[in-house]
Amino acid sequence: MQAKEDYLAINRASWNNRTDAHLKSSFYDMPGFLGGNNSLKDIELDLFGDVKGKSVLHLQCHFGQDSISLGRLGAEVTGVDLSDKAIESAVDIAAQTNSSAKFICSDIYELPAHLDKQFDFVFASYGTIGWLPDLDRWAKIVTHYLKPGGKFVFVEFHPVVWMFDDDFKTVHYNYFNAGAISENENGTYADKEAAINHDYVMWNHSLGDVLGSLLSNGLHLSQFKEYDYSPYDCFSHTEEFEPGKFRIKHLENKIPMLYSLLATKV
Repeated sequence: MQAKEDYLAINRASWNNRTDAHLKSSFYDMPGFLGGNNSLKDIELDLFGDVKGKSVLHLQCHFGQDSISLGRLGAEVTGVDLSDKAIESAVDIAAQTNSSAKFICSDIYELPAHLDKQFDFVFASYGTIGWLPDLDRWAKIVTHYLKPGGKFVFVEFHPVVWMFDDDFKTVHYNYFNAGAISENENGTYADKEAAINHDYVMWNHSLGDVLGSLLSNGLHLSQFKEYDYSPYDCFSHTEEFEPGKFRIKHLENKIPMLYSLLATKV
């Protein structure tokens, strides 16, 4: 396994490097967001239901758009992210939008050193667990921060997507966690032409690893779904076959692109 200090330092630098490009990108549409747009998608909104008056811990929140969006729906939100630059931006965006959302800069495995509270919901979505080497430790964090009867809302890109090369032409990566994947990237998913370059370290996690880690750490699965589209246009060779729904054009609806789950702390 990649040494802890190595992958954390590499990935923090990677996300710090991406933050300015993301803030300026049409992908994140900061002018629209500052004007009142909600960044959450129907998939996670349906899982949450009414969050008014509920407390939410948002893991790996980037610069906080979804955290602040939950706050706009009446939730009391705490967002956490590894990137100090993203968290600084989140605090600034919260101030600009008069949001009460709170933000903490921390590796989520180390969060108990910075936060002592339980929540009605824990939330993570879209490209989060690939940055984590150990899903058992991740599931323990989720359980630790949920109140008894609290719910975990999770939406993630399907592990089948991460098996392909960037052009979705060949199966290039292992479906199962075969160890750290260290790569270099020009640009970023939110702006592929951005004049930035960075190294990063990721891990692929099978559905068995995800579900097994949650079930073995005190969570009861109440809903699980797979989807043949992404609500984000963040991959190569996509087509928007319905408004806000994207697929890899040459693969059509033949592969799963997302999954979602709702789990309750027993």
